[in-house]
Amino acid sequence: MNPDVSAAADRIRPHVRRTPQWRVEVDGRPLVLKLEHLQLTGSFKLRGAVNALLTAGSPERVVTASGGNHGLGVAEAARLLGVPATVFVPLSAPEGKVRRIEAAGAKLIRHGDTYAEAVLAARETPGFYLEAYDSPDVVAGQGTVAAEVVQDDPDVDVIAVAVGGGGLAAGTALGSGLPTVAVEPERCCALHRALAAGEPVDSEVASVAASALGATRVGEVPFGVLRAHDVRSVLVSDAELLAARDRLWEEFRLAVEPAAAVPFAAWLAGRVPGELPCVVLCGANTDWTP
Repeated sequence: MNPDVSAAADRIRPHVRRTPQWRVEVDGRPLVLKLEHLQLTGSFKLRGAVNALLTAGSPERVVTASGGNHGLGVAEAARLLGVPATVFVPLSAPEGKVRRIEAAGAKLIRHGDTYAEAVLAARETPGFYLEAYDSPDVVAGQGTVAAEVVQDDPDVDVIAVAVGGGGLAAGTALGSGLPTVAVEPERCCALHRALAAGEPVDSEVASVAASALGATRVGEVPFGVLRAHDVRSVLVSDAELLAARDRLWEEFRLAVEPAAAVPFAAWLAGRVPGELPCVVLCGANTDWTP
């Protein structure tokens, strides 16, 4: 395991949940599901937020911008560590995520139509700005998900994860040492476009999974990690990811948000290799309706 990920695992252990794994068989094929949607706050984002705050010393206030899950992770991390938090979200942020951010005690500010606009406003606000993904400390914290995967199921030979800004994918490559399949929606694919261009570039954000995966461009830090490791970039359609989300519920009674079903969709479509792959179900923060 990468030493930064190992240190992060020790650092965050008192504050986060070690999420379970489930070996299943789908269509006659074996698969491991990492149930990270059962994490405190309903998303892996808490791990990176706690690690970044703990390594930052004792900031008087933490500030961030988020489409939802990262803001919730920061709000909860700040509450756990006794630090005031301000979270900027775009006007399009789902109400379920906004409600949970406020319930965790953070000051919530709605600003702009996009995540990028919320980021600009947050960076102008006094306090320690906690990156959503473009930070070595955040990447190391997210890498503890994959570290748990290989510890609990050493037969896993590839890990598939959803990608927004790249923090979870980069952490997975560092934390597991295994081939990583980085999966994105077809019209929300900042990493895929960056790999094609050889550098981070602006990308469109138009997917039902955009509230969690809607980074305009992949982070410089994650991109550097991913280019240096065995990473395969894969795309799925919105129709495929929604069908995968529905199948997780119908067959396993696992209720996840659209973004979390993205790697499962790729696996169902035969785009994830391996004898025993692991799919990370990364979040469950959505607006549930009858």
